[in-house]
Amino acid sequence: MDLRIVEDDLSGEDIRALVSLHLSGMHANSPACKVHALPIEKLRQPGVTFYSAWACSAGADDALAGMGAIRELDARHGELKSMRAAPAWLGKGVGEAILLHLLAVARGRGYARVSLETGQGPAFAPALGLYRKHGFVNCDAFADYVLDDFSQCLTLRL
Repeated sequence: MDLRIVEDDLSGEDIRALVSLHLSGMHANSPACKVHALPIEKLRQPGVTFYSAWACSAGADDALAGMGAIRELDARHGELKSMRAAPAWLGKGVGEAILLHLLAVARGRGYARVSLETGQGPAFAPALGLYRKHGFVNCDAFADYVLDDFSQCLTLRL
């Protein structure tokens, strides 16, 4: 599969629908006060860089395969946000490609580490497996997050 990962302004109908799907999924699988997924207007804020991944095939229009964002917490620390594969692309390596792209962006910016907050339970297991495969480990809460029986924070030193 050929993927093209590009910085995205979130104006396209397909990407807006995927962000909406992501938010719906987070609300369905998280306590209301623990949904930290960002809506479109927050993904457009300064300090957040948003990417979309497009599956390229000969003779067909590119298909939106996934998305992800990185937010600068400070000059040495980035946060992964809004990682999501489109439903038709689940289990096909899209999430890993986006993660590797975001880690390359983080290294290019000179970050010493990248962190993320996520939930616990079956809905979060595939993402957790991906993060752990690439060396992320549990860490103390960062930014404004609070660790509890649902939220967990992970980090990767670069």
